[in-house]
Amino acid sequence: ARPPTVRWAMSPLQSSLFALPALASAASVCPRGALRCQSTSSASEASSGADAAAGEDNLVWMEEVLGEDALNWVRGQNDRAVSDLGDLENTEAYRRILGILDSKEKIPYVSRLGDWYYNFWQDETHQKGIWRRTTLESYRTAAPKWETVLDVDALAEKEGVSWVWGGYDALDEGPSSRWDRALVVLSPGGSDATVVREFDLERCEFIPEEAGGFVVPEAKSSVSYRTRDEVLVGTDFGEGSLTDSGYPRLAKSWLRGTPMGEAVIVFEGEQADISADQSLYYDRGFWHEFQHRALDFYHTTKWYRRGDPTRSAADGGETFQRIPVPDDAGVGTFK
Repeated sequence: ARPPTVRWAMSPLQSSLFALPALASAASVCPRGALRCQSTSSASEASSGADAAAGEDNLVWMEEVLGEDALNWVRGQNDRAVSDLGDLENTEAYRRILGILDSKEKIPYVSRLGDWYYNFWQDETHQKGIWRRTTLESYRTAAPKWETVLDVDALAEKEGVSWVWGGYDALDEGPSSRWDRALVVLSPGGSDATVVREFDLERCEFIPEEAGGFVVPEAKSSVSYRTRDEVLVGTDFGEGSLTDSGYPRLAKSWLRGTPMGEAVIVFEGEQADISADQSLYYDRGFWHEFQHRALDFYHTTKWYRRGDPTRSAADGGETFQRIPVPDDAGVGTFK
């Protein structure tokens, strides 16, 4: 089960520190509704006192994270940080940390999918990163031979989008799993909104929507395989589908070969929740299915049933039972 993605508010000093040249998203610096943000943009200066008195959000222009007003605000914060702290790129600490991050001596941590061991790697040559794999035999050597699965730098250049790697969800079918499919998560510019695209791990290429691949357009989404031909998806389906925090309120069963708009609701959270989701996974001989309502950053209500991948989530089955633990407790499975 996955924890919900969350954002946090920062003070002006923290905002300045994070608004350094590598920053691309103004929304990450000053979340909507942050009371102490100081804007240098014309959009903010144009906000009238009457608007503030009426309770209107005079920072709504920051929702357009790549908009000119938002980017101007980031540039202003960058200038302010450099003026106060100096150009950090010219410091010994910056060069030392960058050297560590780019070092070829880093341990390439791996995740096993079948016979392959996968690793995501970034260095001075692959700044956006490469998803690669090797065999266990090769990994045990001093110089493993890696096969590139997905080059994010090359993809960004080809598609003209500044993609940022967001991870993946591999198709786990239990003991007989082929480990040949994954849902790859990519963020344009590093924003909270992501694009999810199905990937063929045998051919090392995306499966286009017209060929039956699962593709979820840019939104704040939660997507995972339930079976090979069914995913559980929470995304922006239109009015009422997102919480007040902007994350999925609904979890739907979406079958391969059908429009995403025809996905069927299988779980609902409340409008005031942070997010809601449902997930199925296999663990040491058993299938488990969970539902979660993230009430806030620290409290999540949880429901559970034994998973049954032979039937769709929309077909009913065993009733979910609320797990009798405090909402701030974590829950996992061991068999």
